[in-house]
Amino acid sequence: MARVAIVTGGTRGIGKAVSLALQERGHTVVANYAGNDEKARAFTEETGIAAYKWDVGDHEATLDGCARVSEEVGPIDIVINNAGITRDGVLQRMSFDDWNDVMRINLGGCFNMAKATFAGMRERGWGRIVNIGSINGQAGQYGQVNYAAAKSGIHGFTKALAQEGAKYGVTVNAIAPGYIDTDMVSAVPAPVLEKIVAKIPVGRLGNAYEIARGCAFLCSENAGFVTGSTLSINGGQHMY
Repeated sequence: MARVAIVTGGTRGIGKAVSLALQERGHTVVANYAGNDEKARAFTEETGIAAYKWDVGDHEATLDGCARVSEEVGPIDIVINNAGITRDGVLQRMSFDDWNDVMRINLGGCFNMAKATFAGMRERGWGRIVNIGSINGQAGQYGQVNYAAAKSGIHGFTKALAQEGAKYGVTVNAIAPGYIDTDMVSAVPAPVLEKIVAKIPVGRLGNAYEIARGCAFLCSENAGFVTGSTLSINGGQHMY
C-alpha cells in the first residue's frame, strides 16, 4: 500500500538514496532539507520528489512543516529521521554551540518529527518511524563527544518510543550505518580514511543504497513485527 513518507535531510547522501528507495516502492515521498536551495531544486527536477525546507532542530518550524505536508500531500505514515550534522573536535576545544547544534538537530530533530507525526499514525493504526543512528553512537569515536552522544541518544529514543507505539501499529526502529561513501565521509583526510577502511572486515566503505534498502524493509508491511530494533549496517566493523 502506498503511503506518504518524509525523509529528513532527504535530498543528498543517504537521505537521497532513502527517498529514491521509498519512491521505487510506490510511496509518495517528501524530502525535507535545511539549507541548499539550488541542490534541492536539482533533486526535485531529477527525481520528481517534492522538497520542503525547514530546520528539523526548530520545534515550531517542524510542526508547521509537517502540517503543511499533511495538508498538501496527505497524512504522514512514514518518517525517516536522517538529518544530521557534525561539529567535530576534542572536548577541550569544543564550544557549547558545537555541542548544542549537534544535539539540537541530530537528536532534537527526531523528537520534533515524532511530535509532529506520531499522534496521527497512532490514530490511523499504522506508522513507521526509522531513525538513522551511527556506528559512532554504538562504539564512540575520538573527537565526537557531541555526535556520538546524539546518535547514542537516538538508539535509546527508538527503544522507548517503540514501546509507546507498538499496540497502535506504529513501529519505531533505528539503523546504525558504518562508514558510508557520502560527502560527509569523503571530507575525511585520505590517510585517516585509509585507516578506517582497514578496520572494516568487508574491506570497503558502504554504499548509501545499502542503508536505503534497510530503511525500505523497516517501512514495509513485512516489518510489522520488528520494533525497538537497531539494524547495524557497517560491514562488520562493530559487532555486539
